[in-house]
Amino acid sequence: MVKDLFERIQNNKGPLGKWASQAEGYFVFPKLEGELGPRMQFGGKDILNWSLNDYLGLANHPEVRQADIDAATQFGAAYPMGARMMSGHTKYHEQLENELAEFVMKPAAYLLNFGYQGMVSTIDALVTKNDIIVYDVDSHACIIDGVRLHMGKRFTYKHNDLESMEKNLQRATKMATETGGGILFITEGVFGMRGQQGKLKEIVALKEKYNFRLLVDDAHGFGTLGKTGAGAGEEQGVQDGIDVYFSTFAKSMANIGAFIAADKDIIDYLKYNLRSQMFAKALPMIQTIGSLKRLELLRNHPELKDKLWENVNALQNGLRSRNFNIGDTNTCVTPVYLEGSVPEAMVMVNDLRENYGIFLSIVIYPVIPKGIILLRMIPTTSHTLSDIDETLVAFEAIREKLENGTYKEIASRTKVDLDA
Repeated sequence: MVKDLFERIQNNKGPLGKWASQAEGYFVFPKLEGELGPRMQFGGKDILNWSLNDYLGLANHPEVRQADIDAATQFGAAYPMGARMMSGHTKYHEQLENELAEFVMKPAAYLLNFGYQGMVSTIDALVTKNDIIVYDVDSHACIIDGVRLHMGKRFTYKHNDLESMEKNLQRATKMATETGGGILFITEGVFGMRGQQGKLKEIVALKEKYNFRLLVDDAHGFGTLGKTGAGAGEEQGVQDGIDVYFSTFAKSMANIGAFIAADKDIIDYLKYNLRSQMFAKALPMIQTIGSLKRLELLRNHPELKDKLWENVNALQNGLRSRNFNIGDTNTCVTPVYLEGSVPEAMVMVNDLRENYGIFLSIVIYPVIPKGIILLRMIPTTSHTLSDIDETLVAFEAIREKLENGTYKEIASRTKVDLDA
């Protein structure tokens, strides 16, 4: 007897979906109001927002807002209408590609209409069933989904672990020799949850011993790391060793879209083989022209990155001096690790938002191990030192309530499974 396809979905909502009735609209899919920025409204109350990816504060920069308005006025939201390959693109698309390539020190670049699907499609286009993929176990979901499309063999290595990298490169080398394929090594410039940089310098050095090509997702490094802001590769002095560089516009560029950069022959190949771009609408003019302005500001105003790092250092040093565990982050991403259950985490976040006016991202099991609560903050250029002081005071208060059992006692009075 054939089961109803939806039976599984109705009976098992998934590890996160099972919390929907208690969490949706507040803990997940929260509704924020007001102009995008560090100070917004949530549930009718003013909140200090640490959950933005607007690293350089460009979302509300007056020149950026005007560029977006001008592009919308001149071209509307539809143009270009269709996929670039068949329906055409504009000189602005080509200009942005050329400027991005120059900025990240690569010979050529190609625009992508979305970051997530762009990474999925890039991985799919770069490998055949005979090729082997080696990638970090903590890779972003877009990388994992891209690897899932791969019909050949793939190996994961322990997060940022050099011994595990080499062990899996040895396995990949042996298998590629048998299949007649090559090896694609994938890592991130910055891991968005923990805030660690990928070990790009060490990985590039492994190229002297193993024959592989390196793909780096630098979504959080672009604009925030390196002397010019060209990312983690520039920061570590190995930009030349990255074969395919990827970044999204959704972080430092405060926009929609993404790009890949590499040698011209690789970009030419990808232009004709990236299914997510060949069969999907091109990046609209608002985003294309708007990104040109954002890139101009990023290039010409290093003080934006300087202010960002002033805030990052103030926040992270303040947390460390108060004995908070922020792991070994060496980027703007600021995680705070606390011990507690999912119900305690829900009570804590409610307290932060309702009584301290602090809004941030909460990460719990199954994204991280059971018993750990990760409060993830993204400092931006737009935050102030006063914002940071206010947040540090609030964090000391919630830690005390977590440790003295206040949150556990409140959670026990709610309809939440304390064993979760």
